[in-house]
Amino acid sequence: MAKRGESVLDLIEVMDRLRSPGGCPWDARQTHQSLVEYLVEEAYETVEAIEGGDDSGLREELGDLLLQVVFHSRIAQERGEEGWDVDDVARGIVEKLIRRHPHVFADVDADTAEQVEANWHALKAEEKGRASVVDGIPEHLLDDKDTLTEILEDEVADLIDDLPKRQRSDDKSLEQQIRRCVRSLIGDDWGKRPVTDITIFRGR
Repeated sequence: MAKRGESVLDLIEVMDRLRSPGGCPWDARQTHQSLVEYLVEEAYETVEAIEGGDDSGLREELGDLLLQVVFHSRIAQERGEEGWDVDDVARGIVEKLIRRHPHVFADVDADTAEQVEANWHALKAEEKGRASVVDGIPEHLLDDKDTLTEILEDEVADLIDDLPKRQRSDDKSLEQQIRRCVRSLIGDDWGKRPVTDITIFRGR
């Protein structure tokens, strides 16, 4: 029986062969920029497989996404000392998962999924130095009114969860009021207004 992760090493070796002299001309000429369209396409196809309940399709699409990770890592590796490789990518996410799960790997208390999520967002905001819920949102999404509204409404729910219980409204009226505020801020004239007009601060 193959060891877990062994096939990932096989994928890395295949990519090394494709990018090396005598390999594939198409693969060899790709860059981070030229692969963007494929990364986006594979991400959407993965979502479609999930929403369509296509389990075998999901496995295939996740493989295509994994290929993108290995492909970009190989491209970066070719920069030598200034670059990074797939091990650096894996190491980075391992360190992040340990850091963002102090209730598992340290002595922080978090007994519910809601507490875990609140801790995650708090740690992320601290690490990234973010004071606004729009910080970190890709710039192209700031032009998409519907997507931005959905993102900000999710942030509203997180903000409410972060409040001490005594400051919350049992009937959810506070959350509803803030959601209405978000919708009013992102009106029909969205895209003509500077981002600073809709900045909502976490207060920490």
